[in-house]
Amino acid sequence: MSKVAIIGLGHVGATTAYTLVSRDLVDELVLFDKHEKIVTSQYKDLKDGQVGLNSHVKVMRPSISELKDTDIVIFSAGKISVQHGSGNRFDELNYTKKVAEEWGPKLKEAGFNGILIDITNPCDVITRHLQELSGLPKNHVFGTGTSLDTARMKQAVSDKLGIHPNSVHGYVLGEHGESQFVPWTSVRVENTILSDRLDNEEQDALEKQAKQNGVDIFFGKGFTSYGIANQAALIVQTVLSDSKKIMPVSCFNEKEGLYIGEPALIGRDGVEKIFPLDLAENEQKKWDASVKSIQEMYDAI
Repeated sequence: MSKVAIIGLGHVGATTAYTLVSRDLVDELVLFDKHEKIVTSQYKDLKDGQVGLNSHVKVMRPSISELKDTDIVIFSAGKISVQHGSGNRFDELNYTKKVAEEWGPKLKEAGFNGILIDITNPCDVITRHLQELSGLPKNHVFGTGTSLDTARMKQAVSDKLGIHPNSVHGYVLGEHGESQFVPWTSVRVENTILSDRLDNEEQDALEKQAKQNGVDIFFGKGFTSYGIANQAALIVQTVLSDSKKIMPVSCFNEKEGLYIGEPALIGRDGVEKIFPLDLAENEQKKWDASVKSIQEMYDAI
């Protein structure tokens, strides 16, 4: 039996819940939100949404006692409306840090000892804050990080080269935010490194397009949901199946002393190994700048 809890049932939390249910990835799903009406409506809607499926997920109303034997908690509590003026994830910090400070101790008191996956922005900062507040092992707490940014990069390359996004191998590194970057010397299609195939102008254009796609989604409908819910569901599936998949998540980097997006081996024990990339000189400078940006945001807590 697998049990997952979702804290925060806004656009992202609700879409993640439905993705888990429709793909039959969990046996039990516990819903938490500060608004009782939202919990009730999502609870009923998710039950209705399973009618006719060949599977059945037991959807459960919120109870702190359920967290003790929960395998994975997805933290998606946020206030996306705060970003509407700027689109900057950092603007959410004042709100989301308070929600983290509410739930971190609750998880500890409930005896939760599973895997905590953070979606809430600013992702790298809130993930670190949650780990410190919950007291969970660092490898058991990680964020979706640059998984969505990586998907957008792959989609941009896919559109340009006319290939499936899954045929693009590589990652976006750093902050899930303004200082993220693509290390093109590590992005590969077939046996070709894209830094050898594309000139600097083409690389910059693709990186800009990937970011612009996210901007267009956010300002077009006021939030993003499908892309991030897909990545969260893939991560949940990877943990529960112990499939040892390498994914770009926000994990604790011992050298830098903070959480940052980079490829890591994900399994039943959370982040089981990190794979630092061999960066070119200009890419290392971007990494260092991203580390600095994340630390400055964390210092604002």
